[in-house]
Amino acid sequence: MDKGLDAMFIHYGIRREDMAIIKNICEANDIDFDWFKDEILKEYHEIKMKNQETEEITIQKIIEKALKNK
Repeated sequence: MDKGLDAMFIHYGIRREDMAIIKNICEANDIDFDWFKDEILKEYHEIKMKNQETEEITIQKIIEKALKNK
């Protein structure tokens, strides 16, 4: 098992192994993984780090904002 800090977890709150699963899902659905990671996962993680509520409407707004900036 790797020791040390998991950079994916630090930046996105998602472990490396789980990020690999997300990447596979993105590729299977023709979604740019880097865009998804930077525009959606990073903002979601920032909200969680501030202990803000992550209700469905919050997640919807993150996705809508990301799609507008695409």
